[in-house]
Amino acid sequence: MTLLGIVLALLEFVPNVEVPPDLILPLLLPPLLYAAVRRTSWRQFAANKRPIFLLAVALVFVTMACVAATADAIVPGLPLAAAFALGALVAPPDPVAATAVAGQLGLPRRLVSILEGEGLFNDVTAIVLYHVAIAAAVSGTFSPWQAGLDLVLSAVVAVAVGLALGWGANKLMELLGDATLQIGLTLLVPYASYVMAEELHGSGVLAVLTTALFIAEYAADADDVMTRLAGHTFWNIIDTLVTGVAFGLVGLELHNAIRTASGRWGELLGWAAVVVCVVVFVRLLWLLPATWLTKRLHARRDYDEDIPVSWRETVVMWWSGMRGVASVALVLAIPLETDAGEPFPSRDELIFIAFGVIMATLVLQGLTLPWLVRRLGVKADTDHEKELAKALAVRAAQAAKRRLREIEETEELPEELSEQMLRRAFDIGVRISPELAENERREAYRERARRVKRVRGSSRRC
Repeated sequence: MTLLGIVLALLEFVPNVEVPPDLILPLLLPPLLYAAVRRTSWRQFAANKRPIFLLAVALVFVTMACVAATADAIVPGLPLAAAFALGALVAPPDPVAATAVAGQLGLPRRLVSILEGEGLFNDVTAIVLYHVAIAAAVSGTFSPWQAGLDLVLSAVVAVAVGLALGWGANKLMELLGDATLQIGLTLLVPYASYVMAEELHGSGVLAVLTTALFIAEYAADADDVMTRLAGHTFWNIIDTLVTGVAFGLVGLELHNAIRTASGRWGELLGWAAVVVCVVVFVRLLWLLPATWLTKRLHARRDYDEDIPVSWRETVVMWWSGMRGVASVALVLAIPLETDAGEPFPSRDELIFIAFGVIMATLVLQGLTLPWLVRRLGVKADTDHEKELAKALAVRAAQAAKRRLREIEETEELPEELSEQMLRRAFDIGVRISPELAENERREAYRERARRVKRVRGSSRRC
């Protein structure tokens, strides 16, 4: 989509598309965050909170500070608040490309879990920091104490709004009952959560995150297969479309980037290259000690969490730090003017540098990640995972049969229907594991033997 947008931007007859910056975040962020939450879960986050915290929270702060210091040093006249805004918007990596590669090349599941958790929570962290930096740049004033108090209050408001809307949405879904209406409601809820929190001076992104986690964890009917499967497909499509639109806008913005770079190509490309190096190597320099520390804690206290187990996996995690749709949305949302009515300081330069970081990481890291994974030989133990999946599926089929027998004991089911349902559950289990048929025959033989023994005992007593 980015390449298509660039082609369209280079065609003279295609008009320049300009979306008002204040509409970018409310339009793009709610569905993107909701879709990201659907790829993870609260349990996954709770199980891996330590590595996710080190990557999603701490690394975002470190990256933002390093990029801000670098931009302040190399870009003349750039206010410190604007430099921090640049650092915040290029700080969060996007796990979409990395997880796509994981599916094709069979990366270990623990790496995929960390990348997915990082991709969700680092977006929220970066967006909150971005809002603080933009507010300081637009107003021209900044108070650490006031900013800290505002962050705490906005988080409290956001969590309250998110929980209230999540609870209300679950109740409403239970009343609706129909899969189409329920999925349609999930499209409206993220926008409602975002707008309501922002109107109450809370964090819209944190509210959407809270709402989505609540709905995912406390679904009204966890056994509603149709809603779950259809909802999964629907949100995959929404995620693809919104991401495509965002990256298409990056390409179309090439008009403004070319105009900004006119006569200054060497200077702007040099700034962008320096920031790219900072973004890429800060991640490596942070991951090495963070992974070592996590391993030490994991070994000492026997934590059950997903961590890289070798330096090869750490290198793959480092090279998986492509910048993506969150950075795109944030850079397009940089205001045009300050509160004083003056142009936002160095806005064109910031956009050019941010686009350089996004494109460089997408092209360089995104295209070479598969080669690096193969070169390092990082892959999952597929045989072991297949055995685990097979064992889980067999347990599910056996649980289904037990549940059917329990229903038979409490409900008056037609004998034909009961036999058909039991046979269907058995057939599913046999397709998963042919050994289940042998186990079933042994169980049937033991049951017949018990019945014969009971009959013989009764006849003797008689």
